[in-house]
Amino acid sequence: MTTSNERIERERQFHNRRYIDDNQRQQKVGKFYSITGSITRAYQQKILQNSKNSKVIEYGCGKGSYAFKIAKYEAQLVTGIDISPVAIETAIQQAATENIKGNIGFEIMNAEHLEFAEGSYDLICGSGILHHLNLASAIDSITRILQPEGKAIFLEPLGHNFLINLYRRLTPSIRSQDEHPLSETDLKAIKRNFEQTQIHYFYLTSLFACFFVGKPGFKSLLRCCEFIDSILLKLPVIKSQAWMVLIELKRPIKQDNLSI
Repeated sequence: MTTSNERIERERQFHNRRYIDDNQRQQKVGKFYSITGSITRAYQQKILQNSKNSKVIEYGCGKGSYAFKIAKYEAQLVTGIDISPVAIETAIQQAATENIKGNIGFEIMNAEHLEFAEGSYDLICGSGILHHLNLASAIDSITRILQPEGKAIFLEPLGHNFLINLYRRLTPSIRSQDEHPLSETDLKAIKRNFEQTQIHYFYLTSLFACFFVGKPGFKSLLRCCEFIDSILLKLPVIKSQAWMVLIELKRPIKQDNLSI
């Protein structure tokens, strides 16, 4: 039987390799992520809006970390955590290169068991992290660390679209063995731990635009598909087929009997 420690060590090794050399993954998924500008802009806007004068934890602080932008946006304190020592070293070097001092720091840490005082942070955020974690442990830790009016904002993949899942099965080498794109059941369980929640769904017909990346008319096609998605993904029977979600959570419920 696989133990939690074995799973965590696999994740650490996977992300160490990824942070050292991510060329294989980029070659295979780059065209898909070329359509994700709308959700990354929305994610960045929301975390920056909520980080000024706040204490913030960012999950995952290797390549693509938002910790540096948050620190420059007058956050009181930004703490980036990652299970990968390579990611932490990369982040420390980038902070030095950008001459960011005083309000930013990085620690090797398991996001399922945050090593901070109860109620000590205002915002916890992360992009593509929750689906690598044991959700029950991670959400319990988040609700413990957030202050009563605290917020959590995450960008995550969903796991229901059969075409996306087929692609995932065909490309196992670019994923960790234990990752699990979120299900609607996962989202409902997460929402039970917060008083206020919003889930925004992204990318359904927009996936078609991936095949036209770099070709004339790509941007117009993507805008058209995103408009169609904005209508379709409001329908309960369809929204679970989206590729990604932006999760906004506020006011953690700390009672043990209401956790996942």
